[in-house]
Amino acid sequence: MHVSVVDNSDASVVVTIRGHLDIDSGTTLTTTLDQVLGRPEPRIVVDLSGVEFCDSTGLSALIVGHNRAAAGGGWLRLAAPGEFLQQLLDTVGLTSRLGVYPTVGDALAGR
Repeated sequence: MHVSVVDNSDASVVVTIRGHLDIDSGTTLTTTLDQVLGRPEPRIVVDLSGVEFCDSTGLSALIVGHNRAAAGGGWLRLAAPGEFLQQLLDTVGLTSRLGVYPTVGDALAGR
């Protein structure tokens, strides 16, 4: 798995994930989210367009990140999941809870 972080001029952050988000790589995502969740009122978009597979470890990292962002007065939104991941998020009931958007731009704008 590869993770990259881009800071935007409006203080939001886009975290892009590529590859498999599973027990072997979940620590990388957790560490990355820990870094950006430490900011005041964190506003984070996780770009999932390159995620090929996700297991419960990956889902847990996204849920914990969402909860921490909300507790800090901010948000964590998911963007552009592929068909597999969209179905997984729907099946486990996370689509409405986490805020899933079709594109990174829509997630940044909250639309």
